[in-house]
Amino acid sequence: MNKDIENKLLHKNTKPTSMRILVYDFLNRQEVAVSLTEIENYFENADRSTIYRTLKTFEEKGIVHGIQENNTTKYHLCEDGCNENTHRDWHLHFYCKICKQTTCKEDISFPENIAANFRIDEVRLFAKGICENCLSETLQ
Repeated sequence: MNKDIENKLLHKNTKPTSMRILVYDFLNRQEVAVSLTEIENYFENADRSTIYRTLKTFEEKGIVHGIQENNTTKYHLCEDGCNENTHRDWHLHFYCKICKQTTCKEDISFPENIAANFRIDEVRLFAKGICENCLSETLQ
C-alpha cells in the first residue's frame, strides 16, 4: 500500500515523506471531507503545523481540494485529473445540517467544456441541506 501511495505522490511531483504517506492514507480511507482538527485528532502525536503544511502542499500539487465550510476548511482527495496547475474540482460539495458531514457529489457538476472567450480557473459549488442518510432516518 505504501508503495502505491509513494508512486501517486511522486507522480504529483511530491516527495513521499512519512507524514505525507500517513496523511494520504488517512484521507484515502475517508468517505467525507475532513478538517485539519479531525486529522490532527487522528494523529494525536503529530505536530499540527506539519499536518497543515502537508495539506497545503497536497492542495498546491492537486492531491487534495479544500472545501470552505463556514469558518473551516475541509479536505478531500482530488480525482486523478487534478494537478498543480488545474484542479478539476467542479462538482457539488454538500454539507448536511444534521450529521455535519461534507461530501463530494461528483454526479452534480459544472460543465468544463463551456465555449467562451475567457478562462475559468476555479468553480465553487456548495450546498447545505439534509443528506440521504439523515433524510431516510427522519422519514422512519
